[in-house]
Amino acid sequence: MLEPYRQLSRPQRTAFFAALGGWTLDAFDFFLFVFCLQAIAADFGTDVKSVAEGIFLTLAFRPLGALFFGWLAEKYGRRPILMINVASFALVELASAFAPDLRTLLVLRAVFGFAMGGEWGVGAALALETLPAKGRGFFSGLLQEGYVLGFLLASVVFAYAFVHVGWRGMFVIGVAPALLVFFIRRAVEESPAWLAGTQYRRPTARDMWHAARGYFPTLVFLVVLMACFNAFSHGSQDLYPTFLQVQHGFSPEATGNIAIVMNIGALLGGVFFGTLSEKIGRRRAIMLAAVLALPMIPLWAYAHSVVMFAFGGFAMQFMVQGAWGVVPAHLNELSPSSVRAILPGFAYQLGNLAMAKMAPFQAGIAQARGNDYALVLSVTLAVVAVMLVIVTALGRERRAAPLTISS
Repeated sequence: MLEPYRQLSRPQRTAFFAALGGWTLDAFDFFLFVFCLQAIAADFGTDVKSVAEGIFLTLAFRPLGALFFGWLAEKYGRRPILMINVASFALVELASAFAPDLRTLLVLRAVFGFAMGGEWGVGAALALETLPAKGRGFFSGLLQEGYVLGFLLASVVFAYAFVHVGWRGMFVIGVAPALLVFFIRRAVEESPAWLAGTQYRRPTARDMWHAARGYFPTLVFLVVLMACFNAFSHGSQDLYPTFLQVQHGFSPEATGNIAIVMNIGALLGGVFFGTLSEKIGRRRAIMLAAVLALPMIPLWAYAHSVVMFAFGGFAMQFMVQGAWGVVPAHLNELSPSSVRAILPGFAYQLGNLAMAKMAPFQAGIAQARGNDYALVLSVTLAVVAVMLVIVTALGRERRAAPLTISS
């Protein structure tokens, strides 16, 4: 399975690690907030649903960030904009530690979402334009699981540092991703596809608008597809730590440890199904993972011990993030070359926007039913998995399509 990695040149490896690191640390900062919902609510004298609006605001502002940073990346290159992007979300995370009230914190989470929104599209374009077409499914799976690695890092920090530093200290730790900028500046080269494309001329805003307008049906389909994907992941992840703490009374350490095991499953699933998509196709791999998530629901939501919840979480996220592992390659292969830094990321984040109210919606229903998070999570997952299969089946794919930039 690691053979595609061994064949990479040094510039290809550093570009991949820059994109992987950016997405990992982006997710790390996002999930620090998710883990701290209950603590923040207690500190500000409010309920989890009110604090969960911060998740909505983060997701809602991500499309704007994807559009803005993607446009900059088309104009000025993937590498410098990725550096700006990473520094931006890290500094906003630090500022969140000093929020004096909930309103200020929610505003900062919106700004964080704007900064977070650009990273995925810019980083994926840099990596996949630099990497060879052979083995793209493997790299897609590993790249997307940067999100899982970020969740895993946040799980470890929450399990072992939260009791010592509190939620504000967690956000101070969240400034660490800014260090990645130094690695990108020193070791990473610009996308060769972007450099080749700019030998002719730099694309203007009008050029990109015409390209995007010409592929409007593709954009609409990708947004619907990513709405299903984001409901699949956020609907199964964002309130899961709260579910474990509120409905089962698990400690931060137990909750963090369950999340660690869960994310190991997610990491393995993403790489497995991403690699599998090289053989059976992108769509079939996605649909297979979504279907296999359904029989995992009882153990994932209705277990009765820490060990069994960890096992159920492992199995569920193996499937959820297994489907997600195909996404970077699938979206970039379906996108026109002239807007590759914009269209995949913009569609991704518009899908996020469509499902941005997922966490507050789920929390509100659960609270109205006596904190029955298990039922809400189960129904959400079942409905979304079926929808993901249907939408994926209606689409097309361009497996192993060349990711070049035309003149």
